[in-house]
Amino acid sequence: MILIVGGAGYIGSHVNKLLNENGFDTIVFDNLSTGHIESVQWGKFINGDLANIDDIRSVFKLFKVTAIFHFAAYAYVGESVINPEKYYKNNVSNTLNLLQVMREFNIRDFIFSSSCATYGSPIKIPMNENHPENPINPYGRTKLIIDNILHDYSNAYNFKYVSLRYFNAAGNDPKIIIGESHEPETHLIPLVIQAALDSSKKVKIFGDDYDTSDGTCIRDYIHVNDLADAHLKAYNYLQRSNSISQVINLGTGEGNSVKEIITTVEKNTGLAVNIEISKRRAGDPSTLIADKNKAQEILGWAPTLVLSDIINHAVEWYRNPKY
Repeated sequence: MILIVGGAGYIGSHVNKLLNENGFDTIVFDNLSTGHIESVQWGKFINGDLANIDDIRSVFKLFKVTAIFHFAAYAYVGESVINPEKYYKNNVSNTLNLLQVMREFNIRDFIFSSSCATYGSPIKIPMNENHPENPINPYGRTKLIIDNILHDYSNAYNFKYVSLRYFNAAGNDPKIIIGESHEPETHLIPLVIQAALDSSKKVKIFGDDYDTSDGTCIRDYIHVNDLADAHLKAYNYLQRSNSISQVINLGTGEGNSVKEIITTVEKNTGLAVNIEISKRRAGDPSTLIADKNKAQEILGWAPTLVLSDIINHAVEWYRNPKY
């Protein structure tokens, strides 16, 4: 069975759905601090916390786990600056608990939800896996710390991993069975859609004087279903006898600006989005775009869904959210 840690969250739940659709048996392990029980519609559910190592051990005693997908991290950049202790305890210390139990039960395959935040400000666009790693906030540093721990543990303890560094995850399950729901919501596309559907809301644009075509930041948005597919392909890759541990970017290789997102949502909904121009946020680079070549070469993966798909599926979800 495959253990999905943090499988009640946004990306973990989409991965859980895809794995079950492809015939895998899964166990979702989540404390529901940010996840939603409504999104756990496949596999078995265990309410547990990585901070309690006995919670983790109990899962491995009950089930024959053959691989681990790890999504259980706090992911608010601003909060990580204000309260770094929370992030180092959960994202680093609790992951060490998981790795300890993984070793105790001799599990060999580990897939990690990492982030392009490990790179920090871009030196070259698009950004490949050889880009210098210089995270500019505690959240990014926690992800890089785990990537480094995985490298060292893999060498010392004879297991294999794939660390997938996401760019901007977006969109929802096309069947609108599960979707994106954060509290508070910080992702641009949900905020823009919510502002379109509720005229009392505004979208803040943090800087419109960047060196881009329309002055707003450009990001690489990747559909969550494409992300899920990359995780499945990463698992299949690890099953090969000649596979080795890898760090791999996940993005489309293309970028869209903040204003492009707003325009696309307005066209989709036929509704105007109220905006407010604010000053730049510290540490916001003008452009972040992934080099996706390694994912294609190693995993045989390429994104299949484009921005219009992301917006279409997200709009449908926010018109009638399930949770």
